[in-house]
Amino acid sequence: MNSSMRQRPIVAALLATTMIAGLTAVPAVAQDAAAPLAAPATTAAPAAQGTIRSITVTGTQRLEPDTVLSYTKLRIGQPYSQESLDQGLRDLYETELFADVQIRNDNGALTVEVKENPVINRIVLEGNKRLKDDKIRPEIKLAPRQIYTRSKVRADVARIVELYRRQGRFAATIEPKMVQLDQNRVDIVFEISEGPKSKVRQINIIGNDKFSDGELRSEMVTKQSRWFRIFSSGTSYDPDRLAYDQQKLRQFYLTEGYADFRVISAVAELTPDKQDFIITYVVEEGDRYKFGDVKVESDIRDLSGESLTKRLPMKSGDWYNAKLVEDTVDTLSETAGLFGYAFADVQPDFNRSKEDLTMGINFRIANAPRVYVERVDINGNTLTQDKVIRREFRLAEGDAFNSFLVKRSKDRINSLGFFQEKLDIEQKPGSAPDRIVLETNVQEKSTGELSLSAGFSSLERFIVAASITQRNFRGKGQELRTSVNYSAYSKSIEVGFTEPYFMDKNIALGGDIYRRDLNSFRYLTNNDRDTTYEQTTTGFQIRAGVPITEYMSLALRYSLNFDDVTLDRDQFYTDGQCDPLLAGRYLCDAIGKRTTSSVGYSLIYDTRDNRIRPTRGNNVVLSQDFAGLGGDVKYVKTRLSASKFWPLGGGFIFSLSGEGGYIHSLEGARRDASGQEVDKIRLVDRFFLGEPQFRGFDIRGVGPRIVRRYYNSATVDEDGVATSEPITGRNNRTDDALGGKIYYLARAEVQIPLGSAAREMGLRPSIFMDAGAVAGLKDPGLINGNGQFAGFCNADGQTQVRASGTAANPVCPASFGTDYTVTGGFEEQYLGDTLKPRLSVGFGVNWNSPFGPFRIDIAKALLKEPGDDNKLITFNVGTQF
Repeated sequence: MNSSMRQRPIVAALLATTMIAGLTAVPAVAQDAAAPLAAPATTAAPAAQGTIRSITVTGTQRLEPDTVLSYTKLRIGQPYSQESLDQGLRDLYETELFADVQIRNDNGALTVEVKENPVINRIVLEGNKRLKDDKIRPEIKLAPRQIYTRSKVRADVARIVELYRRQGRFAATIEPKMVQLDQNRVDIVFEISEGPKSKVRQINIIGNDKFSDGELRSEMVTKQSRWFRIFSSGTSYDPDRLAYDQQKLRQFYLTEGYADFRVISAVAELTPDKQDFIITYVVEEGDRYKFGDVKVESDIRDLSGESLTKRLPMKSGDWYNAKLVEDTVDTLSETAGLFGYAFADVQPDFNRSKEDLTMGINFRIANAPRVYVERVDINGNTLTQDKVIRREFRLAEGDAFNSFLVKRSKDRINSLGFFQEKLDIEQKPGSAPDRIVLETNVQEKSTGELSLSAGFSSLERFIVAASITQRNFRGKGQELRTSVNYSAYSKSIEVGFTEPYFMDKNIALGGDIYRRDLNSFRYLTNNDRDTTYEQTTTGFQIRAGVPITEYMSLALRYSLNFDDVTLDRDQFYTDGQCDPLLAGRYLCDAIGKRTTSSVGYSLIYDTRDNRIRPTRGNNVVLSQDFAGLGGDVKYVKTRLSASKFWPLGGGFIFSLSGEGGYIHSLEGARRDASGQEVDKIRLVDRFFLGEPQFRGFDIRGVGPRIVRRYYNSATVDEDGVATSEPITGRNNRTDDALGGKIYYLARAEVQIPLGSAAREMGLRPSIFMDAGAVAGLKDPGLINGNGQFAGFCNADGQTQVRASGTAANPVCPASFGTDYTVTGGFEEQYLGDTLKPRLSVGFGVNWNSPFGPFRIDIAKALLKEPGDDNKLITFNVGTQF
């Protein structure tokens, strides 16, 4: 809290005492700080001239009498007149040091009586909520210990009012108050009434015949205030935005062929209540033009004008489009830059014909020297070493200039994630006409993160995580990270390090050491879950990467993992053995300790403009991992993923992505403890599909699964037949996802831009469509076959598993007679093992909220198969502290 805020109650008290000054003997007096004082007065002698015999100054407190006299032209021994005395008064008032001045004349004996302006004790702001003190105080020129003057107060009031007008609050009023204190000191209080934000009530357009008012308003940044634009900042009036909208209107008409369009006037009228504006544009559309003859003339020998003419995007007879002309100039400049002509001058010469309404254009490329890079300058990096930036440059000193390689260098530097996005590589003339200097101006941002987070996830419920990451360790571009995560279903600790340029060679080298504990779960009734198997993985990975071409690279890795998969003995074991009747053969097969030694590679093709937040480009990754270099597991796992991004204009970004994978076992036939053949690929090595990568479906909600439906105990009837009915209510079924050996997933997504206010809030919405499937398992071998009933037959203390019968009519062996019961009955179904596509559509929002990153997706599953678990809403939220 600043000093002014702490002192406001005191000021309020002083003002309160002012209001009751007639009732209590309090010396403080509050008045309008900018109000004019009484007119200056003089007690003058007769109008006849005389000689000044003496000058006496009275009433001074801080100033010396000689100092007061120095501000006037009155001197002892000089003649005086009424005019010279009046001029002396004016001179003293112009110093703004005095609140009141009087000059008394007694036959040449002058008495100058002054009342000094008070000294400012403090400046107090009251009533400001939308603009905080730190925004207003820099506009105030008055300061404590300065001499109070009315003109400075008025100037400060005007500056504060202008500050509010820049915020769109034209109804704001500022009333200055002066609270008098002892020793001729005052407090200056600015009482602020901020008022509502002035909105644009209506935008009127006069003179438009070819396009409707709605079409033209849609081109403007300023929008009419409506209830559905609650998050838009464009509904506030801004004079600068008014001028920009005129340019937007002109640009729109020029792209539609109206080359003579002009805005005659643009008037913004403030309503009497100062809460709204009505904006009126008067326009003149003019005639619509078509392109006439268009051609390119080049004075550069490496550029053929005839060849470039054939590639022009506009043709004679097309409607004129000024934006297309600008883009063509940029394209021709970039083309010249590709050949090393950095300063090629491309000028379009227009030939307008009002008779046939055509616009002929001759794009002339003036001769220019071929340019070479003289040097590369890097500015703004205080932590990051120069070599980290220079090694991302595709151009070096002495190379021929190439505009494409400059853009590529900019994209690569941005992809590092070390600098703000407003990175710029300026092209400046060098020491000779054929030399160029590339000046790179960077603004570093924080690359180190120390975070403790807690949150709630629809996947893992309560989550706690701690991590330390430095993505630019020692300013060398190295990445050092360590993290600890804990939730109801997973725990992990991991340490990793990556050196992107090992020994200053273009070779990336890194490694990870980790311990991960996963408690797999299955869904019960009412969305309850229980733990099935627990998997503990301890291991490490070594990675290396080398570039093959500018856009292609190869990554190699070796991993060694020690896995231990266990089941709850109290829940799934009988007589010290995993019981298939309780756990299912698929879970009993998964338990055990295994060592996986694997080597793999990834072939990466990446042309994205930014790896962190791309807007254009492609990314294709082919990966394979071979397990079997020692260890207990042998397989080949292959994955392929691809994505492409397109900017659609207006901030919209469209992306298509797809991925797929297949795992093939290199082992012989595998059998469980009962001798039955099982799938060669173990449960923990398979692919799973669902939330969060497949929106609209629950975690592991797509693909092969076994569903158990439980039944009540049955008592034999007189015919020796036991009849069982399904259990109703909670815990009547379990759902175990088994994963698959093959999967695919495709996504289409459009990122939607919002107004500046929403962007400042960190909102990034999108609409999407997901499609995919996972399948390819061997039939897991159900208890008593698919859809058959299994249970315990109990008679005379004997317990026996019945392997036949149905849920409606479970029958125990004849040896049990007619005095038995059937307990723990259930039937199993194997579902979802098909590559038929599942499809979902929806929308989601990313929000960098004050509580941390928040993501919510609402997706509807349109296509699904029996057994799939769909989910409408998924979210994840956390906080950092």
